[in-house]
Amino acid sequence: MDNRQLKQFLTLAETLHFGRASTACHLSASALSRAIRAMEEDLGVTLFERDNRSVALTPAGERFRRHARELLNQWDDIRQSLLEDSNELRGELSLYCSVTASYSFLYDILAAFRARHPHVELKLHTGDPAVALERVLMGHEDLAIAARPDVLPARLAFTDFAESPLRFIAPRRDGPGQQLEGIDETGADETSIDWARVPMILSETGLARERFDAWCHARGIKPRLYAQVAGNEAIVSMVGLGFGIGVVPQIVLDNSPLADQVRILDVDPPLTPYKVGLCVQEKRLRHPLVRALWEQLPTSPQRPIK
Repeated sequence: MDNRQLKQFLTLAETLHFGRASTACHLSASALSRAIRAMEEDLGVTLFERDNRSVALTPAGERFRRHARELLNQWDDIRQSLLEDSNELRGELSLYCSVTASYSFLYDILAAFRARHPHVELKLHTGDPAVALERVLMGHEDLAIAARPDVLPARLAFTDFAESPLRFIAPRRDGPGQQLEGIDETGADETSIDWARVPMILSETGLARERFDAWCHARGIKPRLYAQVAGNEAIVSMVGLGFGIGVVPQIVLDNSPLADQVRILDVDPPLTPYKVGLCVQEKRLRHPLVRALWEQLPTSPQRPIK
């Protein structure tokens, strides 16, 4: 079983979709299916349960995924250690972040690295920031741009490079939410809001949600949840359409094309800002590619986001 086969297996294990995995592997779906079946025959176990509607890892497949990823990581480590003497790094790095983070930070992080190491292939995956740490811990990504949690998992290294306030946002006064229940349209401070009646649009999980829940608990508030969404960008859209009040990081507003459809509420006390940075499994810092990117990050003081 070679590295190519292991990568095909891991791609399917990540996507759980033969069509998407075969496209990523530059194979037909039938060719990928034959390759997976051959692996299962070699191993003598079933790695995937599949039918016409779904694909899922078996317990054996889950165990093999961890083993396959470790084998590929070891191969990369050996290969890079042999290349280090030539002063020319080659290989592949995966980075996960939200769409907003890709607009706000990605260029600054990668520009100098790309110039210094042009033969390193960078794989960027975007999605819900709430799962960024989990994707790194599970080994799906080498690094991720994420919000630093209040308690950092022991296996993670984290370096901060920005700080973003968390904002309460409401529809603008002349927008479709001007008659929003629970908010006095003549005021925008805390005293004009009935937090038990106003509909709230919040992230399903993540640091912003945790801090809002703690804020409510400390004040004895039981919020009225209108919608829970994955990702922050959709919150701005729904608030702009007048469905309720939301909580988003300032960096989301700075990059949203719908920022002019909402207004920031002056709520006292404000939610605690969060720190944005890059995270990686500590053991992965031994990998030359990961270490090279980590060490070239700016060491200047954190950039505040107003």
